[in-house]
Amino acid sequence: MPNPVQGLAGVELAKPRRSKRYKTLVGLLVARREAAAMTQSDLAARLGKSQSFVARLESGQRRITVVEFMTLAKILRFDPYEVISTLEKMAP
Repeated sequence: MPNPVQGLAGVELAKPRRSKRYKTLVGLLVARREAAAMTQSDLAARLGKSQSFVARLESGQRRITVVEFMTLAKILRFDPYEVISTLEKMAP
């Protein structure tokens, strides 16, 4: 049986897109987009991407990079540090 992937602190890393934290992050992004009265196409245009790119982010089919997260925070007007703090407090 292969060894689990471990982080720098020797802690087993969860599959990011399946974790409760990641699902919470995606849910927050969708809620923020909807609160801003933006469609996926509107957000995609602001990102310079296609609507299917946003759909893949929101469905969990594509991981969100740190740079994308920061850009989304700016466009959707939320504090990225507050979100990270909230996610950090959640059980992995």
